[in-house]
Order: sequence, then C-alpha cells, then structure tokens
Amino acid sequence: MATKHVKPGKPKSGITDVKLDKDHSALHTPHSAILRACVYVVGDNIDTDQIIPAQHLNLVPTIPAEYRKLGALALSGLPADYPPFIKRGAEQAEYGIIVAGRNFGCGSSREHAPIALGAAGIRAIVAESYARIFFRNAIATGEQYPCETAVNLRTFFQTGDEAEIRLDREEFVHVKSGKVFKLKSLGAVMPVVSAGGLFAYARKTGMITSQADRL
Repeated sequence: MATKHVKPGKPKSGITDVKLDKDHSALHTPHSAILRACVYVVGDNIDTDQIIPAQHLNLVPTIPAEYRKLGALALSGLPADYPPFIKRGAEQAEYGIIVAGRNFGCGSSREHAPIALGAAGIRAIVAESYARIFFRNAIATGEQYPCETAVNLRTFFQTGDEAEIRLDREEFVHVKSGKVFKLKSLGAVMPVVSAGGLFAYARKTGMITSQADRL
C-alpha cells in the first residue's frame, strides 16, 4: 500500500511543459499534453539502489529540504561510466525525461525511487519495461509518467538529446531528427499521474474527502 506523499511543490527544472493551441503558440500548464525536455539514457535492469542508494532512505520526502536532497542524490548509484545525472552542487538535473531499457526500477519496493527522480526534475520515463512495483509507485506518488515502448530507443537517443512526449497522441519524438516513436497507452494511469498521484486523484474524483471537507 502506498503511503501518502505530498510533494513540496518546487518547480521542476530541465523540462518545459507545453501544450500547443491552434496557432502553435505555447500554453504553459502544470500537467500538459506535451512534455519537452532533454533525455538521460540508461540501460537495462536499473535497480532502486542505483536510483537512490539505501543509505539515503532515512530522508523524509514530505520535508521540503529532504525532498530536495533526494533529488540531488538521484541516480547516484549508477556505475562510474555513466555521465553525471546531477551536476556538482546542483539539486536538480538538466534532464526531464529518462530513456531506459528493460526492467527499469527492479529491486526493492522503496517509494523513494520515483520520488527522488521526481525531485530531480524527471517528469516522465520511457522504458521498454518496468519492474511492477516501481511502475505502481510512480503512479501512486504521481512523480512521473511511466511510459512504455516496444522499441529499443537507446539506438536512437543519446544523453542530452531533446525529446518530446505527446501524451494525448501516445508519441515520443526525437526533436532534432523529427523521428516519431509509438508509446503504449497509459490508459487509466494518465489521469492519476496528472492529478499528482493516487491520493490527489482520489480526492479530485470524490473517492475520499480532505480533512477540511469533513469539518
């Protein structure tokens, strides 16, 4: 069962949320139909200890300073041959999307993994597949959209490339080349993440009431 998580609300870095109207001007919204950002590319079987090492699990995400610290430590367990995800002294990454291979988020059931990535500025992950518990935690916390594709995108994307996720069209675009890749449907997942997670969605849809509503 997911624990209640309230994000401190710090603006995300590394990503531009854009929704285009009829004349293609940009309309900025918190959860828009189009996400554009630079990508960070990782391989298969990226586990939760690589996403956020176990020694940092004493950090409490509901405390703003500790939420930011989780972001600064995100992906700090990756092997040394990966480029730095967070620059020295920074709290957030210059990337807004992760491109991954198979079984992303395997390992423990720690909710700190998607939370750390969200705190670092990651709004979406595009992977070939996920460990089930990470997929569920990403939805429950509302930290990022866990998008899936049948294509090995690592042959087309390099870290630092600009990409665009068109959530409403279920498309992933390599901006420089214009190449479009099909994403699997998020279905019922999309409104939950867009609402900010499971508890926020439940309140929004009236499944549960807030304390203020009960007074």
